[in-house]
Amino acid sequence: MLSNFSEEDLSFMRRALQLAEHAARLGEVPVGAVLVKNGLIIGEGWNAPICNHDASHHAEVAAIRDACRAVHNYRLPDTTLYVTLEPCTMCFGAILHARIGRIIFATKEPRAGVLESQLQLPKASFYNHHIKVQGGLCADESATLLTQFFRARRGTSSAVPE
Repeated sequence: MLSNFSEEDLSFMRRALQLAEHAARLGEVPVGAVLVKNGLIIGEGWNAPICNHDASHHAEVAAIRDACRAVHNYRLPDTTLYVTLEPCTMCFGAILHARIGRIIFATKEPRAGVLESQLQLPKASFYNHHIKVQGGLCADESATLLTQFFRARRGTSSAVPE
């Protein structure tokens, strides 16, 4: 699958997977995100709604908040977000408002993913900002991490987050 992605893309997705593993160690759904501009990480995040008592503390939102603080701006043009799971509606809204230019995600989220699996929001013509989307980088690694997490948590083989 690397043919559609660069070595740099792979490196940043591997960092996102490390952050997802960190979330799992905290008892959170293992999703990690890295925000990159000009080849440098400007923001990182992992799922932590339970630890932070904050329903909006998804990996993508945490990475966006981290990056906005780092660059002192709520807009993040010309950036790429690497995330281990296809974003939900809330996260897509934050991505859109931050003006992120590109999203690379690892594995699809069949129930609530809005990039490709369900609503396909990046294709909607009514937005004034458009985001380039690529999926599938390190998909197997991300799916395995999710499957193992839910198997341990519930005693099942479900790979679909809550």
